[in-house]
Amino acid sequence: MNNGNRPVALVTGASSGIGAALARELARNGHDLVISARGLAAMEKLAEELRMTGSSITIMPANLAERGAAAALAHEIAAQGIEIDVLVNNAGLGAMDRFERVSATRNGEIMQVNIVALTELTHAMLPRMLARGRGRIMLVASIASFLPCPNMAVYAASKAYVRSLGEAIAQELRGTGVTVSVLCPGTTESNFFAVAGNMPSGLQKVRMMSAETVARIGCRGMAKGERVTVAGTMNRLLAFAATHLPHALTLAGAAKTLARD
Repeated sequence: MNNGNRPVALVTGASSGIGAALARELARNGHDLVISARGLAAMEKLAEELRMTGSSITIMPANLAERGAAAALAHEIAAQGIEIDVLVNNAGLGAMDRFERVSATRNGEIMQVNIVALTELTHAMLPRMLARGRGRIMLVASIASFLPCPNMAVYAASKAYVRSLGEAIAQELRGTGVTVSVLCPGTTESNFFAVAGNMPSGLQKVRMMSAETVARIGCRGMAKGERVTVAGTMNRLLAFAATHLPHALTLAGAAKTLARD
């Protein structure tokens, strides 16, 4: 699929929202793409659009909420002889409600996508990057990774895992030619809230960013080799507050912002 040695990027969760915006940004920056998500029709539409930029696009449907899906995706990429230069672990799930009201099945899917599949894909792609002495990995976390979030308890905990994992691996890989960058968006225009089962609060709407803006910021941070890129001035202030103000205060603030009946 490689057009004249163009770098190849794998983007998960690429059917809509931040994932689709990241795919567009990478295509504009000269990448061929492997895009993966559950929605085949949406990916086919996106692929048609991206091919207009001169990028070669390979579609690989996968439901990363299923056990073994990440390993199967990595196997298919290897079987087709595709070398991944940039891995964007964007696929993610959430749920907005009190912990005991969210089904065990849904919590399991959140952990499978946000933690297990992300870890497995990173582990599968990293050795080839290290062997070549180059590569970039982006792990999409969230501003929610900076503090516990009542009414989004499992989601926020999973994103804290993503940020911790990314920073640790980035340190391990110093000097190897492979970088790991963690992107932390805040509230973003996407179908996240519809899938999560609720609507954003008034404060979340005020600081909502477009997926395209988040993607530009994320790709710029990855190109610079930034370990953690927080998208947007307001979100950077929130991240600073979460790590510097008294924990009881920030936790109470998160609870109020995310309050549900």
